[in-house]
Amino acid sequence: MSQTKYTTKLSEKNILILGGTSGVGFCVAEATLEHGATVFISGSNPTRLATALARLRTAYPSLSANISGATCDLSDLANVETNLTALFDKVTEHKTKKLDHIVFTAGDALKFPTIAEATPAAVLGLANVRFIGAIMVAKLVPAYMSLVPASSFTLTGGSNTQKPFPGWAVIAGWGGATEGLARGLAVDLAPLRVNMVNLGVVRTELFDSLPAEVLEKALEGWRQQTTVKAIGRPEDVAEAYLYCMRDRFVAGATIETNGGRLLV
Repeated sequence: MSQTKYTTKLSEKNILILGGTSGVGFCVAEATLEHGATVFISGSNPTRLATALARLRTAYPSLSANISGATCDLSDLANVETNLTALFDKVTEHKTKKLDHIVFTAGDALKFPTIAEATPAAVLGLANVRFIGAIMVAKLVPAYMSLVPASSFTLTGGSNTQKPFPGWAVIAGWGGATEGLARGLAVDLAPLRVNMVNLGVVRTELFDSLPAEVLEKALEGWRQQTTVKAIGRPEDVAEAYLYCMRDRFVAGATIETNGGRLLV
């Protein structure tokens, strides 16, 4: 039988997914499991974490030994480094096994001010998880990962940074900051690779709180703002994260998966 050198690139790799309890992060967990990895997911809500772990173990019963998780609150700025250190110690069994890849899909609810509503506290609060949280993860990377090209840290942003929706200036600003952070970390953590995946509109559980008629109208509008005339599926955009992990020559890059939204 011929050697498989492409589909086994993540086999037996240790992967931490922050924000892995739902949406895109959950699908990245599924995908990496299917590629033979050992997967550790984290989220801030214990109930959602337990549900996500149960879903993964039910879907992949033969891989249950490769599935684990723990809560970690990235929004608690006073304790975020302590929380992350405890998480990393658990994932790596107190540094006895290095992490190979970290995927950062964590985020809080997209409730943000327009420029007319902006206050310094509201603007700065948007940075807590997506920007400051990512920085604190990066601070711990050298202690828990080998700084080699085979390893990676992948951040998450959105196409709104390049093409803002009306009223989304503040979140677009933080998106641009996170892109700059990814490039800076690619330099500071080299030769470990740091990249960013920018998502278009992806249908995840975040939208479930909207009334059905409001949601469908919004989804149809977003469909028309793509070349593919569709809303993204988390199982599709998860492929971008696999690419960032598997291509040892991609570093400091922003990978777009947005259905052609930037062209419409």
